[in-house]
Amino acid sequence: MRCIVTGGAGFIGSHTVRELIRRGHSVVVFDDFSSGHEENVAKISGPLEVRRGSVADLDAVREACRGANWVIHLAAQVSVPRSVKDPIETNRINVDGTLNVLVAARDAKATRVVLASSCAVYGESLELPKSESMTPVPITPYGVSKLTAELYAQVFTRAYGLETVSLRYFNVFGPRQDAGSPYSGVLSVFCTALRDGAPVTVYGDGEQSRDFIYVENVVQANLRACEAPQASGLVFNVGTGNSYTLNQTLKLLEKISGRSASAQYAPPRAGDIRDSQADIALAGQKLGYEPTVGFEDGLRRTWEWFKAQGKTAASLT
Repeated sequence: MRCIVTGGAGFIGSHTVRELIRRGHSVVVFDDFSSGHEENVAKISGPLEVRRGSVADLDAVREACRGANWVIHLAAQVSVPRSVKDPIETNRINVDGTLNVLVAARDAKATRVVLASSCAVYGESLELPKSESMTPVPITPYGVSKLTAELYAQVFTRAYGLETVSLRYFNVFGPRQDAGSPYSGVLSVFCTALRDGAPVTVYGDGEQSRDFIYVENVVQANLRACEAPQASGLVFNVGTGNSYTLNQTLKLLEKISGRSASAQYAPPRAGDIRDSQADIALAGQKLGYEPTVGFEDGLRRTWEWFKAQGKTAASLT
């Protein structure tokens, strides 16, 4: 298969690209490198082409998608706080960019588009776990942008016959997650602070809970979504079905690392929800998805990777 991975030089993208190549597919990475890193894909051997471009540029997306079988659309503005600060840019990348990808994939007669969505579409609903049957009530521009992207994907399936699958990622973590950004995932920030002996900033009281999912499990979901015969037009949660508070997570990381964390508590960030946990029954039924790497094992692998980077983790080798 010829696979196009937008955002393929990013954290989730580079892991997905490696697995596609390992399985014998040819891959085109399409990335503007605003948050992705060339180093993430530079050492991958196999049928790989890297194209620099933005999903906001329809002509560039069309050129990248020529001859595509699968399009895995991961390119996005992924920060909730940043979306609150700059909703127009978030819409340009996440909504307009997704529409460009869908148009290009339709015109290229791609077999299927897999879209990265987010648990942010659920908003502040107190009901746990979150199931796909719940009415989405996003509370941030980021959540709105992801829900809009899902709706566009479903419309392209109905109106044009383009097969699409949307995956609502929960809190993804793992090696190569960029800790150098102020909008980084919390576990990459925790690992970097512990490694460097720096204070660990916890926003809120630390009792907010998250369904943390190791990146290898997300890659599995991405590839299953490309292949599952009865998945087109549907939306699936991609999580573990479990949740941990930030305080629990920090204690576990202290145990794994053998280091003590100096936690500093700060006011909650705009747009952060209190609790998150996925119902993954539908993904198991329709995609055959089942997490294979548990939280503690994934956290240990992540810690070992960050520790190995020394004080130069931002170089993301």
